[in-house]
Order: sequence, then structure tokens, then C-alpha cells
Amino acid sequence: MEKDVKITITKNGPYVLYGIPLNKEFIETDKKGYPISYKKIKDYPKQETCSLCRCGKSSDKPFCDGTHLKIKFDGTENKELNNYIDRADKVEGKKLVLTDDISLCSGAGFCRGREGNTWDLTKSNDKKSNEIAIKQACNCSSGRLVIWDKKTNKPIEPKFKPSATILYEPWKKVGSSIWVKGNIPIFSSEEKKYETRNRVALCRCGKSINKPFCDGTHRAINFKDEEEALTGN
Repeated sequence: MEKDVKITITKNGPYVLYGIPLNKEFIETDKKGYPISYKKIKDYPKQETCSLCRCGKSSDKPFCDGTHLKIKFDGTENKELNNYIDRADKVEGKKLVLTDDISLCSGAGFCRGREGNTWDLTKSNDKKSNEIAIKQACNCSSGRLVIWDKKTNKPIEPKFKPSATILYEPWKKVGSSIWVKGNIPIFSSEEKKYETRNRVALCRCGKSINKPFCDGTHRAINFKDEEEALTGN
């Protein structure tokens, strides 16, 4: 990774992305509402630096237009700078271990799929069930869920290039989080470094009580996204 690739959080202001490709995706679901996959809507024009809205009120979403200053946005970051593994609960199966930090949940929904939920599938002795558990956990955009190989004691992670994705949930007709992929360093407004992880979800509705991370509040407040029509939903 280029050393200049990073995200900085400004005090009561936007996220500033350095050297990070930005795109937009929606979560595709089946007829019963179960998430199936992520589908790309578009790539945003490449920029060396861009500022993304954190207050949820920009008229130029996902980009910042300075509205946070007008509304006196309180972007106080509430997340402690400790490690995921120290916060997470564990579910053990015969071959897999699932770690779960519920405070990070962004509600993407892959963990409760057509074939069962990730927790039960992890505990199953069935090979196919374990494979589904791995797929579901790897689709957890927030990094709430991580699957570990019990034999090697190493996480099973998707391979991502550094990028950021603006997520949209068409079945709820709400804008979701900013999905940050590929172990991108994130720095707080006090210039302290958060734990670097392969998958994290950043709040963009402005109402998470777990700032800068998403906690699913965008659903509760019916956070509107400006590009609903692009998904055809």
C-alpha cells in the first residue's frame, strides 16, 4: 500500500480520503429480502484527495458541501482506540471460530441469510454450512464478524485492494455506510490512529452513537440517498 493512502477525520467535519478509489454499490437481495451480493452502481472520478460528508446533510452527497458548519454538526468520536479482538465475543465450532463485536453492526444483513445465520453455521459440523458461514462473515462490511480457522488461528479474510464504497440499501430505500476496504489507516480528529482493519464501515448519516463507525442508525432515521433510481429499485 502506498504510504499516502489514508483517511483522516476532521473535527465536526468530513472524512478526508487520500489516494483512495471511490465507488458506489447497492446490496442486492432475493425476492424474500435476503442479501445476495454487492453490485456496483458506478465508480466516482479519480481524485487524489476528496472530502466525504459525515453530518448526513450535504446536498452533494456523498461529498461534503460545508453544511456541517451551518448546522453546527457534533461529530464527536465515541469509539475507544482499542483492538477489535479485545471487544469481540466468540462462537466456537469444530473447525471455525467466529468473533463478533456487535457495536460495529451496520445492518448489511448477510449474517442472516437463506441458508441460516452465521453463528449457527459456524458451530455446525457440516462442511457446506461452514463454507456458507465463511462467505457470510466475509460479506460483513462493518467487520463486526470475523471467521477464524481454528487449526491455524488465523482470520479468513477476503482480499481487497484499498478502496472506499458508498453503500445503498434499496430494499429499505436508505443510504447506508461508507465501506472502507483493504487495511486503510484511519486517523481520528485528534490525529490518533484507529486499529487498521481489512473491513470497516464509517457512519455517513451523522447519527451513529458509535462515531466514526456505523451502528445501523441510518435505517432508524430513514437516511435518504440521492441516487436511489440508479439501482432500479
